[in-house]
Amino acid sequence: MGWYRHWFGTPYYALLYGHRDDAEAAAWVDAILQRWNLPPGSTLLDLACGRGRHARHFAAHGLRVTGADISAESIGLARANVPDARFLVHDMRTPIPGTRFDAICCLFTSLGYFDQLSDDQRVLDAVSAMLPSGGRFVLDFMNTPVVLRDLVAHEEVNCGDVRFSIDRRLDSDVLVKRIVAMDSSGEHRFEERVQALEPEQIAAMALKAGLEIDDRTDGPVLSAYDRERSSRFVLWTRKP
Repeated sequence: MGWYRHWFGTPYYALLYGHRDDAEAAAWVDAILQRWNLPPGSTLLDLACGRGRHARHFAAHGLRVTGADISAESIGLARANVPDARFLVHDMRTPIPGTRFDAICCLFTSLGYFDQLSDDQRVLDAVSAMLPSGGRFVLDFMNTPVVLRDLVAHEEVNCGDVRFSIDRRLDSDVLVKRIVAMDSSGEHRFEERVQALEPEQIAAMALKAGLEIDDRTDGPVLSAYDRERSSRFVLWTRKP
């Protein structure tokens, strides 16, 4: 069972990443809609949607939003938080049967979770299969060169009554983060494992899936991508 099935639905995950807030989600949605001509009624898939932060803002702009995530706990929260969207528990490596979307987004480093790179390719292939000709796809990933260069091996983070002890290392091209959450109930141990995908690898997977590359930016403030300075690698593509 993937580490992400155990970790994402926990309250500790929501607490540790609470800085990824509603304002950031709104900024992402505004940036995407500024780039894409998506009139009200357009269909959009929020892939690896989590608790629905982005889906809520897309729906508020009049889009017909579907959110998909592997975590049943996260989908349950998304359904409660965003009643105007449809949410599915779904593995992103396969297309959602019988669906096409005008646009698909995958935000907050939601690729690279699998043991085999072939599974990441399956995600891009599934995206391509769900887009019509002219459909758009945007992928937000960490800027791996900067993350590895500036890697913080250990840190302690206090969030309310919970203290997090976090250790990071690179293990055979996998960025491993071990997290210990300590509160009145004791210690709770979690792990994140993300393939340290280079921007060139991600772009190659998109091309192999049959997508065309429109742009590469930082994000959510969409300046031009800079390998040595950008905090994010954002790949903008379309289906021919």
